[in-house]
Amino acid sequence: MTKLQLTIMFLLFFTLDCFSQQSGNSGIRNTAISSGIGLGSVLAVVVSWERNKSVLFAFIHGILSWLYVIYFVITRRPDEMK
Repeated sequence: MTKLQLTIMFLLFFTLDCFSQQSGNSGIRNTAISSGIGLGSVLAVVVSWERNKSVLFAFIHGILSWLYVIYFVITRRPDEMK
């Protein structure tokens, strides 16, 4: 499988999981808003900074959080596997 196929498959499974949840006031939204910056955001910012050395990219990847972390793991170069 190519990296593109793996990425598309991951996004498909991720969206299915999100849309299969019961709608209504379950408290998930309030928890996500009140918890602030999560582990995925911090990890994405650090990984993005190490690869790109750009504040703008680090900010954008921090917003994408776990999606960028998984993308990084799939596309990392041999010199980044230390």
